[in-house]
Amino acid sequence: MKKSLIIITGSLLLSGCEQVSKSIKDTFEPQSDTLAQLKNEPVPFTGESPYDAAVEKQIQEVEHLVTTVIERHSQTHIQKDTEGKNTDFLTNEEKLKSAEEALRKLPQYTGKEIKIYSTIHFYNDGRIRTMLQHPVNPEYIDNYEYRNGKWSEPEPEQISVKDHIQDRLIPLERISFTNVAKAASVYQEKIILIEGAKPITSLYISVWNNSVRWFPTSVNGSRERYSIELNQNGSLKKWERE
Repeated sequence: MKKSLIIITGSLLLSGCEQVSKSIKDTFEPQSDTLAQLKNEPVPFTGESPYDAAVEKQIQEVEHLVTTVIERHSQTHIQKDTEGKNTDFLTNEEKLKSAEEALRKLPQYTGKEIKIYSTIHFYNDGRIRTMLQHPVNPEYIDNYEYRNGKWSEPEPEQISVKDHIQDRLIPLERISFTNVAKAASVYQEKIILIEGAKPITSLYISVWNNSVRWFPTSVNGSRERYSIELNQNGSLKKWERE
């Protein structure tokens, strides 16, 4: 059993924490659940985990490992990508609101719902990067960048037939850009309490199973590390030392 976990982790490490967790749990899924899925019947939820304590603990450890790897990879990419001077964009509600309003006014989305795909990144130098579902063809995804107060023209994103587009979409209505200021303030309040922790210069929202998750999910100091989780509106949900 433990060997199965190692194989799954190694092969799917870069595909995302949620995908790894799903693959692991599929490996140990009770047969009755599988039959119900084949019959398209709902599986009753009892409120209890269907796995024994040892397996559940291993699943949690793998989830934590993959989240850490993905987050460090993303932070490295963001650090290399950061440019320009610090404009305190992350905590400026007016500027964030203006960026959202400008996005809503893109002519190609007039009369159409805007849906964010996969991620949306916010940088303290005033930039935003995200992907949106195409306004006409729902199977297409486009890249957009907000810079110097304007949104770029769309650039096509190559999508695989294996990508579950519908699972990675969320309406713009559910992501208020002003919540970024709330989230950034939460991060900053915690960072100043940790010796050696660096100020936040960017943050992003990941979309999975049509719900949002804020990143980073940890604050690293020179002597200690804390995990942090935010609610959808950017308020603090969990803060604990690891």
